[in-house]
Amino acid sequence: MTEYYIPTAASETEFVEKRSRFIGHVWRVESEAEARARIEEMKKRYYDARHNCWCYRLHEGGVERYSDDGEPQGTAGQPMLNVFQRENIENVVCVSTRYFGGILLGAGGLVRAYTQSAKDALDAAGISVVRRWVEVEVPCPYPLFERVRLEIASAGGVEGDHVYAEAVTVNALLPEGAVEAFAARMTELSAGTVSAELVGEAWKDVPLQR
Repeated sequence: MTEYYIPTAASETEFVEKRSRFIGHVWRVESEAEARARIEEMKKRYYDARHNCWCYRLHEGGVERYSDDGEPQGTAGQPMLNVFQRENIENVVCVSTRYFGGILLGAGGLVRAYTQSAKDALDAAGISVVRRWVEVEVPCPYPLFERVRLEIASAGGVEGDHVYAEAVTVNALLPEGAVEAFAARMTELSAGTVSAELVGEAWKDVPLQR
């Protein structure tokens, strides 16, 4: 099973370090052209900033690019890229804009600041996992409802809608490798009265709960 991680949403964050203002942005992208367009958008938006440093990673082809945009070599783009490498985030572009505050940060200070800018923006964006999911329906009696929900979470699944009638039907997405064990667990918990019914499957991204 192949899976990878992407930003959940676009984000914008900001902090000040020794009077220098750092503005971080993260977006989900699908191509180099889209990544470059986001970078150019920020250069135009923050045309009066001293630096617009950037990096991006793409799942397709394993492409990685970065730029220090005038900062000392190795103090901006690469540290930003390292944030996404450590978290295994792909299909992402990050731009960190710096308005210089008049106080030099030094190489170490720049590395820390640009790392923080990228990390803050990623934290604000959130992380989603892209994988093949199997959709299941689990009709169950109300006394077992909460236990079914716990078992879905234990299997690495994500709950969908609940349909309330004489029994409650729980819709869920499960990782494809977890379906058999989950179905067996439902049978065991209910003495054979509850079964997980397969509805379909699809590749999609689902936010991680961290």
